[in-house]
Amino acid sequence: MARIAGVNIPTNKRVIIALTYIHGIGPTSAKAIAEKLGIDPARRVQDLSDAEVLQIRETIDAEYTVEGDLRRDTAMNIKRLMDLRCYRGLRHRNGLPVRGQRTHTNARTRKGKAKPIAGKKK
Repeated sequence: MARIAGVNIPTNKRVIIALTYIHGIGPTSAKAIAEKLGIDPARRVQDLSDAEVLQIRETIDAEYTVEGDLRRDTAMNIKRLMDLRCYRGLRHRNGLPVRGQRTHTNARTRKGKAKPIAGKKK
């Protein structure tokens, strides 16, 4: 099992698919990495030599922000918005949709399970 950027990538999958298991690398980035290093996209990870795995690892370390660093950057950006108390930061803080979606109905993913409100007594 090849270990790249702290992630064990599956050995029986194609290189492009296996690279997408790394947080921060999608299909387009994976294709660009394989193309840059001259690795055939149809090859499986188990067919790669140790030198090729090392090349992939070095390319990702040099050119991409992945895994822990990316998660930390994202969290710091959200925290910065919350500290500024801008509209987006307040929406993050209150657990509401940030990008203008309606909340009268829907928005259950952000708001959580519906809480019953005490009804009118008869």
